[in-house]
Amino acid sequence: MLMSRVILSLVGLNTVLTVGAMAGGYLYLAPVITGKGAVVGAAAVRPISDFTFYPIEKVIVNLPGPKRERYMVLDLALQADSKLNTATFKQIEPLVRHSVISSLSQLPCDELRQLPVSDVQGRIESRLRQDFAGKSMTVPFEAVLVSKLLVQ
Repeated sequence: MLMSRVILSLVGLNTVLTVGAMAGGYLYLAPVITGKGAVVGAAAVRPISDFTFYPIEKVIVNLPGPKRERYMVLDLALQADSKLNTATFKQIEPLVRHSVISSLSQLPCDELRQLPVSDVQGRIESRLRQDFAGKSMTVPFEAVLVSKLLVQ
C-alpha cells in the first residue's frame, strides 16, 4: 500500500512537471510562433513591410591589374526603415557612389576576385559608415546589400 502511494506520488509529480514545462515552453516560444514581438537571439524579428530597399545601380570601379586596368560593376541596395523618405536616398547617392569607388579602387583585380561577396559588402558598409561619420551625418540605412558584382 505504501509502495502504491509512492508510485502514485511520483506519477503525479512527473505530470505536474511535464505540464509546467510545456506551459513554460509555450509562453517562451509564443512570440516566435505568432510572429508578434518575436525575439531571435538578441534582435527582434521585424516584418518585411518595416523595410525599404533603395537600389543604387551600375557603380563602375576601375581596378589596377598586372598588365592593364580592369573594371568592376556593382549594383547595391540600401536597406532602411520604410518610414524614411526616398528623397533622402537620392540625396546621399553621390556619397554612396564615392565611398564605394574609393574603398575598392585601390584593390588589385585578382585580390578582389578572391574576396567573398560578404567581405566586399562589409568593406563597403564600413567605409560608408566612416564617410557619414566624417561628415557628421546620420546614417539613414541599416545595411548595404550587394545585389550584383561583375569583375572584368
